[in-house]
Amino acid sequence: MARRDVSTLARLRKEAGYTQATFVSAFAREAVRLGIDAAVSTRQLRRWESESAPPLPHPGQQSVLEGMFGLPLTELGFDVPTHRRATVQRIGDDAEVKRRMFVAGTGAVAAAAIIPDRHGPRVGASDVAALRARLADLYAVDHSSGGIPAKARAKQLEQHLMRTLKDSVYTSKIGRDLQAMLSELHSNQAWYGYDSGPIGKARVASMEALTAAQLIGDELLQISALETLVLIDIKANRAWEAASAVETAYGLASRVGAGPAVHLVIALREANVSMHVGDTTAVRRALSRALSYQSRDEASDEVPHWARFAGTVEIDYATAEMYLRAGNPQRAVPFLRAAVDGLGGGYARNTAWYRSKLASTLLDSGEVEEAGAEMAGVIESYGEIASHRLADRIRNFHKTISSIETTAARDTSERIQETMRGGRS
Repeated sequence: MARRDVSTLARLRKEAGYTQATFVSAFAREAVRLGIDAAVSTRQLRRWESESAPPLPHPGQQSVLEGMFGLPLTELGFDVPTHRRATVQRIGDDAEVKRRMFVAGTGAVAAAAIIPDRHGPRVGASDVAALRARLADLYAVDHSSGGIPAKARAKQLEQHLMRTLKDSVYTSKIGRDLQAMLSELHSNQAWYGYDSGPIGKARVASMEALTAAQLIGDELLQISALETLVLIDIKANRAWEAASAVETAYGLASRVGAGPAVHLVIALREANVSMHVGDTTAVRRALSRALSYQSRDEASDEVPHWARFAGTVEIDYATAEMYLRAGNPQRAVPFLRAAVDGLGGGYARNTAWYRSKLASTLLDSGEVEEAGAEMAGVIESYGEIASHRLADRIRNFHKTISSIETTAARDTSERIQETMRGGRS
């Protein structure tokens, strides 16, 4: 049969970020969510996308397709009989977005259940993809420059998402995607608050993230909110709540069948809580569990974006922290070195944070010159990173090294003073 260059359905699928295989899975999930007995195979999807006169989906498939893309079947590239069409009422034109609303037709998807009965710009899969790209960019900004500059961009994106949810016309599937992004964004904002304060706002953002994830029934996003809440609770000395958050996260992960990376993140947070309360046995157990999860294979596209930071570097860092809490900085040094060496490019914030920890630990171990050399590396990049946590650690290092009467200590102290005067804090 003749083939078209790129079918409308194939273009929309790709814009929404689906491969043919992941679309088939998403189709099945949407059918279950809508309570419709419908499915599609990869072979059938290929026929829909490749044949010049694609076979008409049956009514159940039509309802799911229209629900996923927010478009009537006629606009997805199919020749639809009149009695199966959902008519489209033109509301007006925007320079970039056709403003439209479904009016339910015989045999068509129930419009009122999918798109709010109101006027406004229609939001589709391509709009969601653009917003998700902005969300992904926040991770890069945070990794390279710290939480302070990422916080400003996050606020802009939050306002955009809130306006879109409030004023636009979209399908229930698109609305769920927008709320999922809002939950993930709030988790990011909670992290920025943890990194650069204030801690009260960080806690509010974490709760917002958790609420949004619960409302759409997304267990993975609930875990994302909970893992950040653990860190915030520890900083706020709320160990009982942090422990409950870990327990709840494990339960959610089991219910949803989460992969090793998600379990690894939870195990690291379990170690954080155990360290905070001084339970060394529980710390070792949690780190052993983390190593077990880290060793298991998992395809990168199965790992949620928010969990991709977790790996051997974080396990090494947590192990070093365990030895430091036990008053043994010498045992912590090799693990901190491994953590610093294991960080790849694009993680300037974490590299500075880990190196500053290594410098402080070397100083505690009596290795003054080596500590100064490590801190010098942190100072070189300090002007590019805005993080209150990092600034506080540098100040604490400076306070300690200023009391040491050696040439190397004085040189390092003076350099820190110059940098902190001229840099951001």
